Amino acid sequence: MSLMGATDFRQSPDEVLASGEYPLARRDLAEIAAMIYADAGIYLNETKASLVYSRLSKHIRSLGLPGFRAYCELVASPAGAHARREMLSHLTTNFTRFFRENHHFDHLRTEVLPGLINRARSGGRVRIWSAACSDGQEPYSIALTVLSMMPNAADYDFKILATDIDPKILAIARAGAYDEAALETVSPAMRKQWFHEVDIQGRSKFQVDDRVKKLITFNELNLMAQWPFKGNFDVIFCRNVVIYFDEPTQVKIWSRFSGLLPEGGHLYIGHSERVSGEAKNQFDNTGITTYRYLGRHGGRKA
Repeated sequence: MSLMGATDFRQSPDEVLASGEYPLARRDLAEIAAMIYADAGIYLNETKASLVYSRLSKHIRSLGLPGFRAYCELVASPAGAHARREMLSHLTTNFTRFFRENHHFDHLRTEVLPGLINRARSGGRVRIWSAACSDGQEPYSIALTVLSMMPNAADYDFKILATDIDPKILAIARAGAYDEAALETVSPAMRKQWFHEVDIQGRSKFQVDDRVKKLITFNELNLMAQWPFKGNFDVIFCRNVVIYFDEPTQVKIWSRFSGLLPEGGHLYIGHSERVSGEAKNQFDNTGITTYRYLGRHGGRKA
């Protein structure tokens, strides 16, 4: 699939779309867009030329390359595999915060967790997936919500899987150490109970308690690749990620999520996202970007 207008590319492949230290030509952007689409399903078009330039120019400089043409040749070659992974890290967006879109956590706490906690206390299995966890603030928010209702959740078969495509951001997530400003949306009581202040290279950070970390497993995962899961998830969070995919890829992702949820399972998505395609008929919209899975063949919506 071509991400850039094929006609435009043939007519003026050398037209500069963003200028600066390293001019970004249309054909360079087209090649970068095709690679990131193939690698991660992220859709880029010519309106993103300035963004691509700003995020990759420093990378080009650090590699000692003369410009975008040489950069494209490198990341397209086997010898440039590491640089290509770095390109993906630079082009993915990792904005997040604790309890972002707090209505999801309210719904989780009041409508979903009571039943899951009862199941866990009866010896059952509970699984929650944070499918694009960024630097960890989303899965830690999920864990804090669980622990506010079940402080000994880690003693049961109650697990949270947190995945992301970017290994660098996952390292930050596993460390779980944040600037004080990041905790502005964490209540004082939670902050006191589940965080402790530490000094990291002369900087004050707030470290997530090991009792919170014990609930979470962090793994690298590309949503476009095969998913190595053996069982279902009771809850899936995938927020503000699918919006970066084109429509066919979005439809595919929603369908894959539906295949991992049991009937009655819940899916939380981003504020600008909507379930589409065949999966749309398999979900009941029960709140703001909150969905309950009805089953493979749909059903009567409440």
